[in-house]
Order: sequence, then structure tokens, then C-alpha cells
Amino acid sequence: RYVQEVTLQRRRVRYADLAAAAGSQPAPAQLELRSKDVVRLVQPYVTVRFVEQLKAVVPLAIYLALFQLLVLRQSVSEAGIITAGLLAVVVGLMLFMEGLKVGLMPLGETIGNVLPRHSPLPVVLIITFILGIGVTFAEPAIGALQAAGALVDVTRAPYLYVLLNDWSGVLVLIVGMGVGFAAVLGTIRFLKGWSLKPLIYATIVPALALSAYMLTDEGLAMILALAWDCGAVTTGPVTVPLVLALGIGIASSAGKGHSSLSGFGIVTLASIFPVIGVMGLAIFVARTVSVDEIVASAATRADSTIALAWHETTPWVEIILGVRAIVPLVLFLLAVLYFVLHERVRDRAQSAYGLGLALGGMIVFNLGLTYGLARLGGQTGGIVPAAFASLSSVSGSPLYPVLVGMALALLFAWILGFGATLAEPALNALGMTVENLTNGAFRKSMLMYAVSTGVAFGIAAGVLKIIFGFSVAWILVPGYLAALALTAISSEEYVNVAWDSAGVTTGPVTVPLVLAMGLGFGGAVGAVEGFGILAFASIGPILSVLTTGLLVERGVRRRHAMAEREIGLEAVSS
Repeated sequence: RYVQEVTLQRRRVRYADLAAAAGSQPAPAQLELRSKDVVRLVQPYVTVRFVEQLKAVVPLAIYLALFQLLVLRQSVSEAGIITAGLLAVVVGLMLFMEGLKVGLMPLGETIGNVLPRHSPLPVVLIITFILGIGVTFAEPAIGALQAAGALVDVTRAPYLYVLLNDWSGVLVLIVGMGVGFAAVLGTIRFLKGWSLKPLIYATIVPALALSAYMLTDEGLAMILALAWDCGAVTTGPVTVPLVLALGIGIASSAGKGHSSLSGFGIVTLASIFPVIGVMGLAIFVARTVSVDEIVASAATRADSTIALAWHETTPWVEIILGVRAIVPLVLFLLAVLYFVLHERVRDRAQSAYGLGLALGGMIVFNLGLTYGLARLGGQTGGIVPAAFASLSSVSGSPLYPVLVGMALALLFAWILGFGATLAEPALNALGMTVENLTNGAFRKSMLMYAVSTGVAFGIAAGVLKIIFGFSVAWILVPGYLAALALTAISSEEYVNVAWDSAGVTTGPVTVPLVLAMGLGFGGAVGAVEGFGILAFASIGPILSVLTTGLLVERGVRRRHAMAEREIGLEAVSS
């Protein structure tokens, strides 16, 4: 920058000398850009980002539509509205991700780098905790979780209904507090250089103990699937980049942010603490609110919903939700920057541009989520059970013999999980990081296929849970016990990668689509609730990556042993 300023100053002096020698010199003509030139400059930039989101949305939409048309022999209803909604999802994500990169991320990085130098550690951790709450409210997928409350039958699952309706705001707050605690603990881990293994033991064991306690109460047992799903919803495109930027910035300012473990761990903790928080909230609600009060409140809500139906169906609701998600987070970041750090935004125009894109993208994404992803996932999920069960909405159902139909339903879920995960951009970035971290021993393609396979089997297991109605604890408790055992015998690098891989699988497209599909599936087969698929999709990749990591380590040790044996033989022969 200094060399550029000196060069410009020399050019000004040279131009002034020439102008004085010539007597008068006309001012240089300003560069004029025609609208055609602007389009040519912007088009490659926009096209790349548009195609990135298109690759994540279109293959899944085509797969769902073709399965519905060819296998289930059912037409896609409201195809025009769904297509417009999916286009809104693509455009909204494109705008939001660009705004996140240009507007929100620089604020988080600036605060993370400057905050430790201006404030004591307790103030740093308090701000980190509040930021964790703010990013949770700004997560695109959190709206899908709140919208699921309208599909729960209050008479069959009263505590689940009240959490998702009357206590929905408190529920999101508790989830945000869990993310905040995870951000604080992850930041301290960066500073102290702690291993991730003890933190995993210290969080998973209480979560499993609370799950076992809730199984003893029939009403609380129905909330287990929601609680474990909340851990998957939190680790999205807002939480992970912003919290990581702040945590790594704090560690870097302390001179400890350049190790191979920097960036790992916060995602893992951010997916476990919310589970514990939601289970604690459920126990509190069950002890303070009776079932009769919940049913009476639901009846009052039903009467008011009829009166306010016109308001519920307008896009203004999605606009309000978008503003409410982004604006408080931005105001908090700016308040920390101005009043705590006494710093100014370096490039106001660029920041305002990025924040405007993030706000507009969130609003457009919410509209696309409501009219596109949620409708498509719910519609397909509601029809898939017709392959093996009799549904009043599908003539001629069941379409196949029971065993064949169930096999088709499981195959549908497996392919959906595998394809959706493989299309996640965050997984590709994690794969490159892991390949560099392990010096090529754990290849990117190997990680991506391991994670995708784990998610595929997890989603298939979630569909089985909905069909047969068993508790999520019967899979999650043995699954996490197995994960803890594999963690104990795995190296630190693979533990970090495996547990964080569960977070990158739950993107802004996968979560709403899978959640809507599960709820639609559960409603079709008469299940009490359709939650739990995301929870199974989180434990699956942990097990698959840890197992693959052990196999990779075994192969590396075998190659080293063979190399040492060959060296020994050569030494003896020589």
C-alpha cells in the first residue's frame, strides 16, 4: 500500500509538471461503463455462485420428483409453486452466502483478532457466548424446526407440542445458549491446547444419562428425537463460520491459532450442548405445566389460528422472520466493534453491501423454504409410505408387497442421504483440510464417501424408526457408546475429523428437506412424531469416519513395517 501511494504521488507530480509546461492540459476522460459492460463483468462472478447452490438443490429436487413419478406413480402437485420456491432457495442461498462472506465474516474476524487485545478473558468469553445465541437465531434451518410444531398432535404428544408452539422462542434460546457454551468451551480449548477426547466424554455421557432418564416417562420419551435433532440443526452456514472465525481469531491473537487442531472441536460441542439444553427444558416444562393446560392452550390456539389464517399464509411472515434473524446479530456485532473495541468498520460500503445481501438472501431463502423445499419434502415423504401401506390419499395403495415396498422406502432414504451429503460444499472443504492434515493418508474422496455412507445409513435407520415407532434411544445410545469406544482407541486427528464431520452434513438444504420428509412420512403412517432422522444422520458419519480412520492407520502402520523390513533385509544382504 505504501509503494502504491508513493507511485501515485510521483505520477501526480509528473502530470503537474507536464501541465505547467504545456500551459493547459485537458482533464483525462472518466471511464464510462455501459450496462452491457457491467453485465459482462458481473456475469462470471454471479454465475459461479449461482451454480454452486444449483448443484446442491437441483439434483435432490429431480431425484424426489423422479422417484415420485416413476416408482410411486404419483404426479407432483403444485409443481409450479414448488419450482418457484426451489429457485428462491437457490437465489436466497447465493445472496446469503455471499453476504455472509463479504459482510458478516469480516466483522467476526475483526472482533476475534482485536477483542483479546482490548478486553480481559471474561469479557471475551461473555461476548463469545452472546454471539453463539445470536447466530443460532440467524440459522436458516431453525425456521424449519419452528414450523414443525403445527404438525404435532397435541393429544398424542402434549409436551412435544407445547415445546414447539408455546415454548418455541424459549426452545430456540436454549439451543442458542448451548451453542454459546460450546463456543466458550471451544475457545478456551484453543487457548489451553486441550485434547477434544475428554470434552467429548464429559458431554456425551450426561446426554446419554438424560436420555435414559427421559425414557422412564412416556411423555418425555417423545421429546428425545426432537432434542437430538436440535444438535444437527445448529451447525449450519451461519454458526460454523462465524463462531470459528471468532474462536480462531482469539487463539491466533494469543499465538496459539496455527496448530493442526485449530478450527476443530467447536462444531462438535455445538452439536451436543443444545441436546442437553433441550432435554433439560423438556424436564422443566413437564414439571411445571400439566397436560390439561397444554390441551386447553392448544384449543385456544386453534380458534385464533382460524381468525389469523390470512396472515399466516402471506409472505410477510417470512420477511419478518428474515429481518428478525439477521438484524439483531448485525447490531450486536456492530455494538461490540464500536462500544467495546472502539474500532470502526474498515470498508463501510462493502460491509453495508454484504449485510444487505445477507438480509435479502435470508428473506428469499425463507420464502423458498416455505413454498419449495418444505412442500416438496413433505409431499414426497407423505407419499413414500404408499409403497408398503394403504393411504387414503393414494389410490391403489399399497403399490407393492409389504417387504418390497419397505425395501423401496429404505432405498429411497439411503440414496437421498448419500446424494444430499455428497453435494454439501462444506464436506468438500473438510475433505481437503483432512487430506492436508494427514499428508494424503486420509484422502478427500475417502472422507467424503465415508461421511456420505454414514449419513445414508443414518437416514435409512430414521425411516425405520418412523415406520416401527421405536424410540431413538435404542439406536442412539448403542451408537454413541460405540463412538466413545472408537474414540478411545483413535488418534486425536481422526477424532477431531470424525466428530466434526457430523456437523458439515447438516446444511441449509439438507436439514429442511429431510426434516419435512420425516414429518410427512410420520404423518402418513400415523406416527406420533417424525423427528429423529437428523439425529441418526449425525451419529452415522462419526462411526463410519472413526472406523475408516482406524483402517487407514492400520494400513499406514503395515506399510511402515514392510518398509522397515525391506531396509533390514537390504542391510543384512549388504
